[in-house]
Amino acid sequence: IKILPGIVPFIGPTEDAARELEQQFTDLISPEYSLRQLSQMLGVDLTAHALDAPLPALPPIEQIQGNKSRYQLVKDLASSESLTVRQLIAKLGGGRGHRTFAGTAEQVADNLELWFTEGAADGFNIMPSYLPGGLEDFVGQVVPILQRRGLFRTDYT
Repeated sequence: IKILPGIVPFIGPTEDAARELEQQFTDLISPEYSLRQLSQMLGVDLTAHALDAPLPALPPIEQIQGNKSRYQLVKDLASSESLTVRQLIAKLGGGRGHRTFAGTAEQVADNLELWFTEGAADGFNIMPSYLPGGLEDFVGQVVPILQRRGLFRTDYT
């Protein structure tokens, strides 16, 4: 079995610029839409729940009819970081629960290399934060770094 987690990279010339880009996208999130999506995922109606309150009590995983692993991930994320609903929505926003990472191309490459060399992942599903620019940034900036490190092919057989 190969482990290929999704990652949503926000790439900037500096870490601050990358974080600013990530925040710009976070600011575009519609709380109403996100609450409906989160409600469906968790099996609890959150549409009338206060955004700045923690999640209400959630049903046991055995009662979840949908994606149990995603349910557990979201539940664990909210409790381990003591997130409010608004903060949880922001964390899940663009990545839809996949890992987001903001940094320079070098930092993104370092992060992917660490996950790979430590055995946490066999590869990655790159989910650009926006198209076509996010994909162009990854291919043009991160891929060459990974190629120089021998972590990404330079041609196909």
